[in-house]
Amino acid sequence: MIKIATWNVNSVKARLVHLLDWLTDAAPDIVLLQETKTTDEQFPRDVILDAGYNAAVNGQKTYNGVAILAKRPIDLECTRLPGGADDDQARYIEGVIGNVRVASIYLPNGNPVPSDKYDYKLAWMERLYHHARALLATEDAFVLGGDFNVTFDDGDVYDPASWRDDALCLPESRAGLRKIVHLGLTDAIRAISPEIGRFTWWDYRAGAWSRDHGLRIDHMLLSPQAADRLDDAGIDRKPRGREKASDHTPVWCALND
Repeated sequence: MIKIATWNVNSVKARLVHLLDWLTDAAPDIVLLQETKTTDEQFPRDVILDAGYNAAVNGQKTYNGVAILAKRPIDLECTRLPGGADDDQARYIEGVIGNVRVASIYLPNGNPVPSDKYDYKLAWMERLYHHARALLATEDAFVLGGDFNVTFDDGDVYDPASWRDDALCLPESRAGLRKIVHLGLTDAIRAISPEIGRFTWWDYRAGAWSRDHGLRIDHMLLSPQAADRLDDAGIDRKPRGREKASDHTPVWCALND
C-alpha cells in the first residue's frame, strides 16, 4: 500500500512543527505540499530528511511554492505547468516515485471577479487540462493533488448562497474543473465517501473552524490506472484543530502497490 497526501501548509516555516508531527503520526509515503512560501534555498530540507523524507521543491519567496516529499527517491519531471512560458509563479511540481507519478498543484485563487487574476485562473486551468490529457496518453498511474481553489458543486460549500459570486464557486471555475475530471480522472474523496459536507478549508475569521463553516477545495484526481488501485481516501481534520494551524487540512488516498 502507498499512502499519498496533499496539504496546503500555508507557510512551511510557520507550520514546520505541525508538519513534522503529522508526518510521524500519519506516516504518508508521499506528501504534496502547497503554499510553502519560501525559496528553494531556504526550504527546510535537512529537517525533512531527518524525518525520513526526500524533498523536491519549487519555491518562491513569500508567496505560492509547492513541494513533493517522499520516503523513496523522487525522479523530478518538471517544476512548471506546460503552456505558460511567461508564468513565473511557483504553482506546479511533478515527479515519479516508484510506480506512481504525482503532481503538487496550487491553482490560482482568482479573486476578485472580474479581474486579471480570474482570467489567469481560468487560463491556468486550461493549461492543466491540456497537460492532464497528455499525461493520460502515457497510461501512467498518476495523482494530481493539491489546493485547486475550486469547489465541485454546492455540496462542497457550507453556505452556497454566500459563496455564489466567489471565484472558488463560480460556474466557470467549476466547469474548468469538471472539464479536467471528465477526461477520465477520479475524485478520490467522492469515490470513497460520496456524502457532502466534508470540508478541507476553513477561514480564520468568524469562528469558521469551530462552526464547521468550510469548503472542499483540496482534491486528489486519479488517472484510471491509479483509480484501479484506489483502496481508501479521507480528510484528516486533526491538524486544522491545532493552535496556529494552517487554514487547510490534509487530504489523502491509499493505492494498492
